[in-house]
Amino acid sequence: KAKLKVERVPEFREKTSAGAYYMMGDLAGTRPGVFYANLRDMKEVHKFGMKTLAYHEGIPGHHFQLSIAQELKGVPFFRRMVPFTAYAEGWALYAEKLARELGMYKDDPFGELGCLDSELFRAVRLVVDTGIHYKKWTREQAIEYMEEHSAQDHDSIVSEIERYIVMPGQACAYKIGMLKMVELRDKARNALGGKFDLRKFHDVVLKNGSMPLVLLEQVVDEYIKTA
Repeated sequence: KAKLKVERVPEFREKTSAGAYYMMGDLAGTRPGVFYANLRDMKEVHKFGMKTLAYHEGIPGHHFQLSIAQELKGVPFFRRMVPFTAYAEGWALYAEKLARELGMYKDDPFGELGCLDSELFRAVRLVVDTGIHYKKWTREQAIEYMEEHSAQDHDSIVSEIERYIVMPGQACAYKIGMLKMVELRDKARNALGGKFDLRKFHDVVLKNGSMPLVLLEQVVDEYIKTA
């Protein structure tokens, strides 16, 4: 039920903030969820990527996932509020993939380019996150790798790398969560055959709140048994 609006990242936070992020609304339903876009330097903002970014941060991404969780009834408060990273960001990446599967880039090669650029960005993040925390890369090595292998602006890359340095594994968690959701969807589709309903699968994923992936798999397995 929560509304969604778009605002710029407050200027005092622009320098160290990501290119965009989502802030959920209040529990009373009086303040909407907000998709914040960083306008610190418009040369960083690739127009071709805005559609994919909107699917990730807004609908059907974080806004749907977090707002639905907030509105759940009959579950402990923490399950409405705690966003396990692999689940929350996994859903947002899954939402990007879902938008492409549903034809949201049909006859839109500009938007399709943004979708592919997002895929490349996620792949590069897996490398630099692992490089920093396992291979012991320096900050400069990570920045150099990302500049060589992505379409991101320098200032954006620096902001991203500094985030990965202080949040080990966070960048990897996105893709791990998304791959698990795709795996569980395939599992449900193969098990249920003609009884599989994509909308019901999404209900199962979203209407139980954020959870560790091992619990999400148990929930989907139970759905398969009872469908």
